[in-house]
Amino acid sequence: MPLRITSAPVAGVQKRKSKQPRQPRSSLFASHARSKPNTRKANNDKSKSNDGPVIDEPDQYYDDSDVEPLPDLGSAARYIADARPDNVRGVVDAIQHIKTTMFEELPTERAGMNSTRIAQVLNLRRALPPIVSVAHVHTVLQSPTEVEREIVALAQSGRVRRLIVPGRGRDTAALGDCLVLSEDFAELVRGSDLDSALKDRFLHTLDEMQNTATISALTFPAEDAMKLVRAGFLVTASSIAQGLNTSTRTGTSDNNNNSNNDSTDESSSSTKRDLGGSPSYLLSLPNIGTYLRLLAAGRTHLLNLLKKRSKYQEAPLSLLRDQWDGAVENRDRSYMTGKRLRGEGYGVLPGRTKKWKDLYGMRFGWILGEAMGAGLVELFETGSVGPGVRCLG
Repeated sequence: MPLRITSAPVAGVQKRKSKQPRQPRSSLFASHARSKPNTRKANNDKSKSNDGPVIDEPDQYYDDSDVEPLPDLGSAARYIADARPDNVRGVVDAIQHIKTTMFEELPTERAGMNSTRIAQVLNLRRALPPIVSVAHVHTVLQSPTEVEREIVALAQSGRVRRLIVPGRGRDTAALGDCLVLSEDFAELVRGSDLDSALKDRFLHTLDEMQNTATISALTFPAEDAMKLVRAGFLVTASSIAQGLNTSTRTGTSDNNNNSNNDSTDESSSSTKRDLGGSPSYLLSLPNIGTYLRLLAAGRTHLLNLLKKRSKYQEAPLSLLRDQWDGAVENRDRSYMTGKRLRGEGYGVLPGRTKKWKDLYGMRFGWILGEAMGAGLVELFETGSVGPGVRCLG
C-alpha cells in the first residue's frame, strides 16, 4: 500500500504563549549608573569650571597620612653665624657682605640662557641700588640691641644713611627700612647725569644732614628739586601719598586689605610727622622700587616652597636648598656624560629654573637670611636630617 504524504498538521502538545513580556534577570550592579570614563572626566571639569578657578589643593603636594612633623631640638640659628665670614664684625662690614653675596655667578657653560638674557641679568644686577634691609643686618650679626645702637651712631655720624620707604610697612617684615653707606650714595650722585654744580650742592646738603631723611623744599629751587626727583634721589610728598593710596587699593584679600590699611595709616601719619606739615622731600635712590619688588618676590617664592612641602610648612634645609636651585643638572662632567649615554634624565639647565628666570640668580643663603631677619621663617635643629626651616607666617 503506497504511502501518501499529506500536509495535515501533526498532533502534539503546544505551549501556551504568555501575554506579558519576559522580565530580564536582576543584577547586583543594576542600580549603578553606567558612564564612560571620558564622560565622567568631562563632568568633573564642567563642575570645576562652574564653581570658579581651580586652586591647587595641598593633597597634590603631600599626603596627610604619611607626613609627620620634623623633630624640633631647639634653635639652629648658629648655622647663619657659622656661614658668616670672620671679617664681618660690625654694621658696615655686614652691609658690604650682604651686597656682595646677593647673586650667584653666571654659569660658564650650559647656562640655558642666550646672550640677550645674560645681558638682561647683568644689566639688572648693575642697576640695583647698593642698599640692604635692616632685618638682614640683624640676621648676620645676631645681636639686635648692639646692632640698633651701632646703626643710630653711624647715622648720626653720617657714615650710614637710613632710608624709609613709606607704604611698605613698619614692622619687622617691612620692606622699606633700608641702609646705605654714605660713600655709595655719593658715588651714585657723582655718576648721575645731573649738573656738576647741582651735584656739589646736593652732596654738601647731605653732609650737613644728621640722622634724618627729610630735606626741606626750600633747600633747592623748584627746577633743581625736580631734577633730583627725576634722577631718583628725592621723593615728593605727593608721590608718597599717591603710592599709599595705590597700595591701599591693591589688596589681595580682606585680611590683607585690613593689614595693608593699618600699615598705610601708620606710614601716612609718620610721614606727616616727618614732614612737619611743610613741603619737604624724602631721600631715595634710583631703582629702589626694582630692588624692593625683587626682594618681595624672593620672600614669596621661599614661603611658597615651604607651604607646598608639607602641611606643617617645614622642610629640611638641604631639601629646601635643592628646591630653590631647581632640578639643575650635576656639574660633574663624567656624571652627566654617563647619564646621557644611558638615556637617563640628568636635570635641566639653570636658565630654565625660577631662580634664574624670575630672581636673576638670587642665592638661597641670602634670601634665607633675609626671611629670618624679617621673622618669616626660623631654623631649628632636627637631630637626624640636619637643620630644618619652618614658616612662621
